[in-house]
Amino acid sequence: MFSKSSAEAEATRTLLFLKERNSLVADVAPLDKREGSYFQVTSTTAVKQDLVISVYKPNGGLEQRLTERGAVPESAWDFVETHLRQLSRIKHRDAELERIVERDPRRVYDRMVAWFVRHDYPVPLSSDEFLAGLQQRDFPERDGMIFLPSQVGEYDRSRAQVEHSPQMELFVSDERSAIDWLTEFLKKRPSTYQEVHPEFITQLGAGWRKHEEKPELSALLEDNFLRYEGTGPVPTQISNYLSKNFHEYRGLDKDDPRLMAKAKERWYVPAPNKAADLERRREKSLLKEFETYRTHTGRRLREFRLEVLRAGFKAAWSQKDLHTIIKVAGKIPEAALQEDEKLLLWYDQALTLSETGG
Repeated sequence: MFSKSSAEAEATRTLLFLKERNSLVADVAPLDKREGSYFQVTSTTAVKQDLVISVYKPNGGLEQRLTERGAVPESAWDFVETHLRQLSRIKHRDAELERIVERDPRRVYDRMVAWFVRHDYPVPLSSDEFLAGLQQRDFPERDGMIFLPSQVGEYDRSRAQVEHSPQMELFVSDERSAIDWLTEFLKKRPSTYQEVHPEFITQLGAGWRKHEEKPELSALLEDNFLRYEGTGPVPTQISNYLSKNFHEYRGLDKDDPRLMAKAKERWYVPAPNKAADLERRREKSLLKEFETYRTHTGRRLREFRLEVLRAGFKAAWSQKDLHTIIKVAGKIPEAALQEDEKLLLWYDQALTLSETGG
């Protein structure tokens, strides 16, 4: 285990330092968990605090199989299974279950991407292919976390012994964390724009990253969620919410006009198959905007979207366009690059390979 300062730049440099030893992160947590969440202690505005970073070295022939197979989907799923075996299955805090951040599907995908990048391989799965594959390959999901079939029984037994499911502790500091917050909000409460807006605005406080462009709520909803337009049966997520929270809508069919009227214009979290479609459309939009960053001339970019940079760096890496990664990285403040684990990973690898002629 490694103990480091909680400042984001320090945590990011620690994680990148591990790649030189071919180690992977299994868990990141505050040394004293009573002092704050992982999101709080790794934010640039948080009070400094020690982090405990648990790491492991892959074994069981994972690297050898990668060398033999190359960058194919089976290598990606091989990594996912190996990685999940190393993660904590249960965490408790104050007699309650705690959410294991490293089991979030997006976090697992990020670790998988980093694995291939560090070995100088293209990433064989897009994020939407990965999310769809989790469903197709029967990786059980519980409370926003993914498990191996052999692991989930232990979690289910512990979950049955507590009253509340583990909650995601979110510190909204950029577009990605804003999307995460909206996802958790809409899962519990499918809502209209007018209902979401006042709640969302309270999240965009002083902790927002200095150079990150603040997104419009309407754009976040359009790009990442679905809205019931009032035609056809009411989606199950919305009907379940309405029937549970409004007694007059209990027992109504999904095509009942009263239920349809109440459900109209409500935003909700898409099912995995629909989410994949949205993800593809969103990535196309992000890459289009990245092109404006690439062709930007003059002074450094003062404001930008980290999601655009992440998508652009990933696409450039897949094309072995190291020059674009290095060039665009030079257009953003060094602090912004140093504080983002994903961007720094792409940049670090691109710089290393360009210097060695890779």
